Amino acid sequence: MKKLFLPFEKGTFRLKNHVVMAPMTRSRAINNLPNELMATYYKQRSGAGLIVTEGTSPSPEGLGYPRIPGVFSDEQVKGWKAVTAAVHAGGSKIFLQLMHTGRIAHVDNLPEGYHPVGLSDIRAAGEIYTDTVGPQQHSVPVPLDAAGIANLINDFVKAALNAMEAGFDGVELHGANGYILEQSLNPHINNRSHDFGGSIENRSRLTLQIAERIAGVIGAEKVGLRISPYSTLSDMPVYNEEDVHETYTYLATELNRLGIAYIHVSSNPGIPQKTHAAIRSAFSNTLIYCNGLTPETAEEKLQDASADLVAFGRSFLANPDFMRKMEKKAALNEVDYMTLYTPGEQGYIDYPESGN
Repeated sequence: MKKLFLPFEKGTFRLKNHVVMAPMTRSRAINNLPNELMATYYKQRSGAGLIVTEGTSPSPEGLGYPRIPGVFSDEQVKGWKAVTAAVHAGGSKIFLQLMHTGRIAHVDNLPEGYHPVGLSDIRAAGEIYTDTVGPQQHSVPVPLDAAGIANLINDFVKAALNAMEAGFDGVELHGANGYILEQSLNPHINNRSHDFGGSIENRSRLTLQIAERIAGVIGAEKVGLRISPYSTLSDMPVYNEEDVHETYTYLATELNRLGIAYIHVSSNPGIPQKTHAAIRSAFSNTLIYCNGLTPETAEEKLQDASADLVAFGRSFLANPDFMRKMEKKAALNEVDYMTLYTPGEQGYIDYPESGN
């Protein structure tokens, strides 16, 4: 385990080790406000070189799930300041993940007067949990017109500025898991025929314009993007394999041109090796890999340079002291799946640490 624990430096990106805590929705933001409970949770896990927060909405329309935080109000910015201060006190960097859920939403989970939006009016299959009456069918999204897309992009830019005010070291755009940026890439969900739909270049335009606009106001070195090529999460239909490959190769090439800090690959068995290789070849800045890694396989990725940083999710969720346990090869706590998204302390900040 030589490289995992060594300091990381690439360009202006510097971390105390090569380990990232992956973003994980935890649903503890009552009234969509970051709070002291969340500050405690993130501080406990500040052994990671970089923490990427749970998905945080840039606008009221993006709050698809119950109790997820936002970063579009002064009160939310104030709440996040306590989180960033706590993490920085532990010597870690922290990026805010900006997540607009698009059609993966229900109107009951949004503030009064708001409705889910999308690139089209195609309802997602399946159900989503609401605090009002439990599971419900996803709402039919209102398709964005030209003005709506302009507002969406502006919301992301303002959210990034708010993140800087709150003390974050950068922002990660959530372009994975079937949310609005990935929805824009998928021709079965994005059925627009021009501007932001149709060709690979057009379908990539929303993600790239948001990344470019944000880079222009906070600096490209403070911007990351999470992707999940070939994923079917959140009712993402499979489309032509070569089209998917070309889409993510194009994205990586354009993001390299923009000079953003990193691409964060949410890996899955459906990603062919040629796509992994194309992303690595096209993007010269930091590449983060996540999903299914063990300490041993993570070290291998660092050693063979297929990844620059490695991310762990559930291991950090259930083990606040995961870095220490990994170094000592100590037994890990199991995840309590019954409390992943409940509102309180249980299954959140009460996982035992070494020696406790």
